[in-house]
Amino acid sequence: MTEKIVLDPDSAVAPYEQLRAQLSELARSGALPVGHRLPTVRGFAEELGLAANTVAKAYRALEADGVIETRGRNGTFVAAAGGAAEQRAAAAAQRYAETAERLGLSREQALALARDAVRAAYDR
Repeated sequence: MTEKIVLDPDSAVAPYEQLRAQLSELARSGALPVGHRLPTVRGFAEELGLAANTVAKAYRALEADGVIETRGRNGTFVAAAGGAAEQRAAAAAQRYAETAERLGLSREQALALARDAVRAAYDR
């Protein structure tokens, strides 16, 4: 699996975030299909030359995002996450829209702020 993951040690982006982003994209694109079993934290850390805590942090973030699921001693698997991730994002967007409206922002202002935030997050 490590042939699909490329970590840049000179990047300003933390290794766990590089790993999280790449695994998320592999799952979203279908390169890692739903139900695919991921390596253990320790095994993956060894493969990648990372500390186990780094891989564990990436796995925790992916699980919180609904991209992977841990099934106890059975291991960690790619979840049917597209729906879960989209649902969480939609709920966050709904909360933002309601807050912006309560604050008296116009639709155009709220959309401009959301676009700026998305652009900033994705252009890191």
